[in-house]
Amino acid sequence: MSELNKETTAGNSASSIDSLLPDEILEHGLAHEIEGEKFLTFQLNNTIYGVEIKRIKEIIEYGGITRIPMTPRSIRGVLNLRGNVVPIIDLAVRLGCQSEDVSRRSCIIIVEVSDEGETMDLGFVVDGVDQVVGIHEDHIEAAPSFGTEVKSEFIAGMGNVNDNFIILLDMDSVLSVQELSDLVEAVVE
Repeated sequence: MSELNKETTAGNSASSIDSLLPDEILEHGLAHEIEGEKFLTFQLNNTIYGVEIKRIKEIIEYGGITRIPMTPRSIRGVLNLRGNVVPIIDLAVRLGCQSEDVSRRSCIIIVEVSDEGETMDLGFVVDGVDQVVGIHEDHIEAAPSFGTEVKSEFIAGMGNVNDNFIILLDMDSVLSVQELSDLVEAVVE
């Protein structure tokens, strides 16, 4: 990770957070020669998932999360990121899988989501970030209607990289602000 040009960000009362911005990944030689749509791959419960790199704002070290009472298990809490309150989602629980223990490779991926014309930052916890891969459109298959632990509406497609499939997530469905709000309201009632 020495090539990744990490920057330390302020604003976390518990400790400083190491941050990696997607533009740095693309501009500093880690993904500039990759052809096709670019996806960041990460691990969750020994399964490899991918999300479009253009959706990612930054990747930060796990830590500094404040648990909020009376929230669903899929919401780990909030994080103070440079003075902004960012909700943090336990992606494994959100996808209907078992949540793994936090390890030194665990990190938080921050993305920007839209809700009724407003944008907000949300973070989700992953077991570890792998790499940036390019996947041509003709190497992306439709989401299977059965055979995965993940709800089919959360899957944008299956990317074929070197004869291995990567589950490409539909972040608008996975991190639907309305659906997450409904989950919180259901717990409060």
